[in-house]
Amino acid sequence: MRFKPLLHAFAAAVVLAACGVIASAQVTQINGKVTLKQADGTTVPVVGAQIDIYRTDIKWEDHIKTNKKGEYMHAGIPFVGTYALAVSAPGARPAYISGVRFSQNPTNDFQLDPGDGSRLTLDQIKTAGATGGSKSPGGGAPAVSKEDKAKAEEAQRQMAEVNKKNEEITKGNEVVNRTFKAGNDALNAGHLDEAITQYQEGLAARPDEAALLINLSEALRRRGVERYNAAIKSADGDAKTQGFDAAKKDWSDAATAAGKAVELVKAASPTGENINQAAYAQNRNSAISSRALAMRLVATKVDQTKAAEALAANQGPGEEGQYQGRGFADHLRRGRYRPGYRRGAESARREPGRH
Repeated sequence: MRFKPLLHAFAAAVVLAACGVIASAQVTQINGKVTLKQADGTTVPVVGAQIDIYRTDIKWEDHIKTNKKGEYMHAGIPFVGTYALAVSAPGARPAYISGVRFSQNPTNDFQLDPGDGSRLTLDQIKTAGATGGSKSPGGGAPAVSKEDKAKAEEAQRQMAEVNKKNEEITKGNEVVNRTFKAGNDALNAGHLDEAITQYQEGLAARPDEAALLINLSEALRRRGVERYNAAIKSADGDAKTQGFDAAKKDWSDAATAAGKAVELVKAASPTGENINQAAYAQNRNSAISSRALAMRLVATKVDQTKAAEALAANQGPGEEGQYQGRGFADHLRRGRYRPGYRRGAESARREPGRH
């Protein structure tokens, strides 16, 4: 009789162990990686991407985020059921899959495109994935309340807005990439009119693109130098005046473009998610340098009342040869400033002669 409790205890232990096996079999692990496609076609891992997990056969959901490598993992997903998986991130178009059985497909990777950073709800996913009304066993359409119908219509409207914005962003990306490359090719070849046209087309599609503004400023400033030097050599008085006026306008426009680029770069957060620190620093320094170079010409050749503004522009980090302090201010006041930090062909291309 003394053995019975032991046998009972052993039986209980076996049952508990069996239950443990069954319980562990009721959940599964899912994982995957989220990347973002860049303008140059490369992809980068998305840190902190939002992963929304919805069970669609019953009411259940959970939410996790990707790690520093753009990877996500959840080890406590119920083994049975059908799921929808939605992914969103700042600056990206949301993506989703639905009708998923994680018991069959536990690994799901996502490559996001640039977008507005919106986050999808389960209602939006259901609306987007719907292919038509279901039928009841009796053959008639199931009753739908006015409230549910209104929710579905609102979700569909929101999805349409998201899709429209994403299409606009995609088209804008295509225009910016094309005009930026074409403008740079023209600028490097010395075709300044073509470069300016390309950059302006890109800015018409996206006015707040700092890189386009910086290179537009460079092209305008260099064209102004060419026009100014050509005017000096001209024997025609009217042509000379027109050449000087055109050069001054180019320099003023160059200063405006570079000034806007500086403000845009300063307003951007250098510590946000998915920020390329090296690219941010390069854009910042290039914008400040372009503004300084353009403002020197504006203050010495266009409007000497801009001397203080030009001096302030030369206080930030930028290219070599910056003039700071009282010496530069004296040159500006006397109207005798003639930069000489460039030599040879580069100097002739960047700086105007005297007249």
